[in-house]
Amino acid sequence: MLVASLPLGAVQPTPFQRDLSPTHARRLAEKIEETGVFLDPLIVVPGEDGRLWTPNGRHRLAAAKFLGLGRITALVSPEEALAYRILALNTEKAHNLRDKSLEAIRMARSLARRDPQARESACARELESAELLTLGLAYERNARFGGGAYGPFLKKVDRLADQPLARSLRAREGYAARLQEVDREVKRIVAALAERGLRSPYLRNYVVARINPVRFHKAKRGSAAPAMPIGQALTRMAAAARRFDAGSVSRADLAWVAAGAESQE
Repeated sequence: MLVASLPLGAVQPTPFQRDLSPTHARRLAEKIEETGVFLDPLIVVPGEDGRLWTPNGRHRLAAAKFLGLGRITALVSPEEALAYRILALNTEKAHNLRDKSLEAIRMARSLARRDPQARESACARELESAELLTLGLAYERNARFGGGAYGPFLKKVDRLADQPLARSLRAREGYAARLQEVDREVKRIVAALAERGLRSPYLRNYVVARINPVRFHKAKRGSAAPAMPIGQALTRMAAAARRFDAGSVSRADLAWVAAGAESQE
């Protein structure tokens, strides 16, 4: 590690971090200005094309720009892989599912560029879990996608592939597109239920649970195998959504779902 004072323009955030919060960056700049010191250096590592990346200092970097600083203090490490591992230590602002998913898919693309032969399954430590990649692609298509409703389904069927990232990500593009087709059907069903006067914050989750083909599947202890292949599961889910009978849902059903959700919370 080197302690260095670097030109501000020489450092960039890693391209797979969560999006910048301008409000947080400006608030940080105000506090730095109030205290008159900048005591928390960036971690900086070699990035692509000879650039310098900070994997954990996006908001400090933006705050320094707001303040008009010319240079910034950094701890410089020669370990490129640190850029992919250090995000796990970033607990300053809790990641929501959208943040985590977008970070995962951006990181996967970066890893694929870095090593075209890298297998998705070999990057489990960096990517955390398979469903984040699929959801990340869905969020890129639609920032308002309700990924939380599909998390339990994907956890049972989505696994990191034992093939190069470039190939696996192409397959995931298809999964994400099919998941959004399912979501369009879910929105249609929710609208039909709303027309019947059925309204609940759990309505969407209830519909997704009803059409989930693996909702009753229990994994064997110690088994990492999926409940069924994700492609097959998406096909069954889409078919169940098309067959869904909105007239079969009662207020008692929704009350039961709400009670279950509240007990989990």
